[in-house]
Amino acid sequence: MILNNWIINSPLDQFIINNILEINSPFINLSTINISTFSIYTILVLLVIYYLFKLSIGKNLIKGSNWLISIEAVFDTILNMVKGQIGGSVYGRYIPLIYTLFSFILIANLIGMVPYNFALSASLIFIIGISVSLWIGLTILGLFINKFIFFSLFVPSGTPLPLVPVLVLIELLSYTARAISLGLRLGANTLSGHLLMSILSNLVKNLMSINYITLILGFIPLLGIFAIVILEFAIACIQAYVFAILTSSYLKDSIYLH
Repeated sequence: MILNNWIINSPLDQFIINNILEINSPFINLSTINISTFSIYTILVLLVIYYLFKLSIGKNLIKGSNWLISIEAVFDTILNMVKGQIGGSVYGRYIPLIYTLFSFILIANLIGMVPYNFALSASLIFIIGISVSLWIGLTILGLFINKFIFFSLFVPSGTPLPLVPVLVLIELLSYTARAISLGLRLGANTLSGHLLMSILSNLVKNLMSINYITLILGFIPLLGIFAIVILEFAIACIQAYVFAILTSSYLKDSIYLH
């Protein structure tokens, strides 16, 4: 059993998955059994979500607490979004899925905004893995509900017969690209935002360390960095909502084939 040094020394280290605790054996391969920054922050996100919901209930199970108003406002927003996207009488079945995804991604994005923290949503393997899993699940759901009629999704109505092979190929590529684009959009936005803040902060730091004049002048771009940080917090919330909207839209396509 090996305990590694997992202290983050650079803002860019927050994108690296470091093994904190490794288990070695001379007899069998145990390289996959380890505790990493990825697993630690995944558990942290789940604990924060659990604590926030527990805090919203409070000791009074009937009245609740002030946090309950915020939780209900977020839930009501997701409820109306799912109802507007899916509609019909079946939208209620999928609210837990969409709300759970939104909550997890939102908390992961906000925790990743803390300096020198591991950015969970910037891990492309993890976030694309979620999107691919959702894509496979929604495809299976569409086949289960619509049977072979599901394949009509790849043939737009009113398509001339000679154009059917070309359009089927285009629609199939477009549908398959959803598996990657859903997670790639979130991961790329998170990664680019963190890199931008890291680059700008290092530039301002180097500028302010030259002499006393640049130290004073450096406060001007520093205010711009603070504005970008506030913008990144807003983007973190927006990206979680966009992920939920796109998942609901793809879910609608699997159910109603349009």
